[in-house]
Amino acid sequence: MRIGVILPSVEVQRRDGIDLATAARHAEDAGLDGVWHGDHLAVGTPTVDCMVALTVAATATRSIGIGASVFVPAIRPLVWAAKQVASLQLVSGGRLRLGIGSGGGRAQWAAAGVPFGERGHRTETALRLLPRLIAGDPVTLPDGTDVRLAPGADVPPLWIGNASAAAIDRAARLGDGWFPSLITPAAVGAGRSRLPASATVTIGALAALGDAPGTPSRAELASGIAAAYRHTAHDADQLPITGGTDEAAARVAEYAAHGATHLVAGLSGPDWRAQVDLLAEVRRRCDDVIAVGG
Repeated sequence: MRIGVILPSVEVQRRDGIDLATAARHAEDAGLDGVWHGDHLAVGTPTVDCMVALTVAATATRSIGIGASVFVPAIRPLVWAAKQVASLQLVSGGRLRLGIGSGGGRAQWAAAGVPFGERGHRTETALRLLPRLIAGDPVTLPDGTDVRLAPGADVPPLWIGNASAAAIDRAARLGDGWFPSLITPAAVGAGRSRLPASATVTIGALAALGDAPGTPSRAELASGIAAAYRHTAHDADQLPITGGTDEAAARVAEYAAHGATHLVAGLSGPDWRAQVDLLAEVRRRCDDVIAVGG
């Protein structure tokens, strides 16, 4: 099981006295598999542009994976989106993993000047054309314009975000994997059964590890998830990854048993670096739990 971490928000960076470059290096030194950043144009909390944040992380590290969780190409001109992705893939030395979604609230789409109702069609078009644009192949756009980007880059794996039926269908048809967030292990298994055997399944999760003062409890995290994402109380209680490293490793192993191969954790705790260290220990112990379980 490969485990990565969402880079700290602007608020957490200020709280903990850490910048993105230092955070990315800390995650790499701790032994995690990837550092990730979301793609938000208009949200209620301050956020750095996804591609800028990941470029900082890429240039500050040597080998750790660099991931978008998730990139929303449909709010951008398609060729510009492809240029951003190809450039980041080149800068990172081929370490990019590209989660792709069509989400975000209506405010984000309005701010981008893109009709909310076009998100599905624009995302489908992006998934069809991005691989060839990123690779530097000649492409004819839907309006008839011929374009070829240079330099081309290796096409990163495209992991389709969201747990909806439409997203699973897109992952099966147009992606290399599926990337749902805040989803129960049983729902992971149900979605996995609809994907090709070769597909990667990556889970976005919320974690608060250990028992340091100020660490949110499982109940507190579950309550927040239920309120923000309209999960039932029963489902929300299954979603947070909390407790000591053995308990958390067992929870991650449960996702692995239902077909997940990667997990990307957003951390909710009083000290981001300490949480990363605990998450890295969970990764090591998870391998043992999975091995014992067969």
